[in-house]
Amino acid sequence: MDLRIGIIGHGMRASLAREAHRPGEGSRVVAVCDVTERGRVAAASRYPDATITADLDELLSLDLDVAMVFTPDDVHARTAIPALEAGLTVFSEKPLATSIADCDAILAAAYRTGSRLYVGHNMRHMPVITLMRDIISRGTIGEVKAVWCRHFVGHGGDYYFKDWHAERDKSVGMLLQKGAHDIDVIHWLAGRYSQQVQAMGELSVYGDITDRRDRSGELMGDWFSLDNWPPTEQTGLNPVIDIEDISQVNMRLGDGVLASYEQCHFTPDYWRNYTVIGTHGRLENFGDESGSEVGVWTHRLRTSGSPDETHIVPEAEGGHGGADALMVAEFLRFAREGGETTTSPVAARNAVATGVIATQSLRGAGETLAIPPVDAAVAAYFDAGQPSRQAQ
Repeated sequence: MDLRIGIIGHGMRASLAREAHRPGEGSRVVAVCDVTERGRVAAASRYPDATITADLDELLSLDLDVAMVFTPDDVHARTAIPALEAGLTVFSEKPLATSIADCDAILAAAYRTGSRLYVGHNMRHMPVITLMRDIISRGTIGEVKAVWCRHFVGHGGDYYFKDWHAERDKSVGMLLQKGAHDIDVIHWLAGRYSQQVQAMGELSVYGDITDRRDRSGELMGDWFSLDNWPPTEQTGLNPVIDIEDISQVNMRLGDGVLASYEQCHFTPDYWRNYTVIGTHGRLENFGDESGSEVGVWTHRLRTSGSPDETHIVPEAEGGHGGADALMVAEFLRFAREGGETTTSPVAARNAVATGVIATQSLRGAGETLAIPPVDAAVAAYFDAGQPSRQAQ
C-alpha cells in the first residue's frame, strides 16, 4: 500500500514532493496545505486527486502516514510540531528552523511522541560530498584537523535579496540560511560539531541598490535570470534588506579541529570549494558537479604540484547532482522501516545553532561565542536511530 503523504507549504522547495509522488510504486501525495491561493492552485494542478486546503488542522485530520514540511523556515516549528504530535513521520526542509529554541522544540516533540523526524540536508547525498567523505573515511589523509570552505554564491542577488530571505526577522541571515548547509557538511566531514565560533560580515553591495519592490505573491522562478548582472545593476530587490551579503566564520570543533566558512553573494560563479587537511595529507574539490575533480595530496612537495590521486565526481541525474532523489528515497524508506539515515536531526540542529551564534558574533564585536549543546537524552535518542517511544 502506498504511503499517504501530506504536503505543508507548496512553494519552491515543494518540488521535492514530486520525487515522493509515485502512485502505485509505494508513495503518493494525497493532501496539500498552503496558505496562499497561488500555492493551492499550483497544488491542485500538480495533484488533481489530492485534498487541497489552507487549514493545517484539516490536513492533519486526514488519514496520512507522512508530512513533508516546505513552509518558510521561520514557521517550521509551528507546522512540524503539530504533524509530529499527530503521529506522522515528518520530513522538514532545511534549515530545521531559524532559532535554537525552535530546533530544540522540534527535536523534543519527536523525542516525546516517538514520531520519526527527518531533516532534508540534501548535500549529504551530493556525489561530490559523498566522494570526499569516502576518501576521508578510508583514512587516506589521516585524522582530520582542519576543514575550509569557500562558497561563491553567484545567484545570491536572485535567491536571497528579493524576498523574505533579506529580512533578518524572518531568515536571521545567510550564515544560517545558506551557511547551515555547508556547516553541516563541515561537521560531517570532520566528524565533530562546532563548540565555539567567531564571525564577521558586511552588507557590501545590495544595501546600496535603491531599486526595490514588494514581491508578495511571487516566487523566485518569477524573477531569476542570469542576465541580472552585474550585481550593482540588480533591480527589484526586497524593500527591507538588513542581512549581510558577504560573511565569514571561524569555528573550533570538538577535539580542537578548526574550520572556516566564507560566503559571498555577488560572485560571477556559483560553486563550493572544500579543503580538508589531515595528519597524512589533504583533499580539495575543483567544481562540485558531476565530472568535477577531487584532488588528494599524500606526499610532501617542494612547492605546489599535481595531486597524488585525482577522483572524478560521479555522474548523477536530478536536482543538486542527484542528491534530491537520493534523499527523498532515503526518507521514504525511513518512513516505512525506520533505521539509520545519512542525515541527522541533531546535526541539523547543530548546524542551525552554529549559524545563529555566528550571526550573533558577526553583529556584535566579532567575539568568540560558545555553541549550546543538545540535551543529552534527546541527542542519545536520535543517535540510537529514533527508537519508538510511548507518548509521555
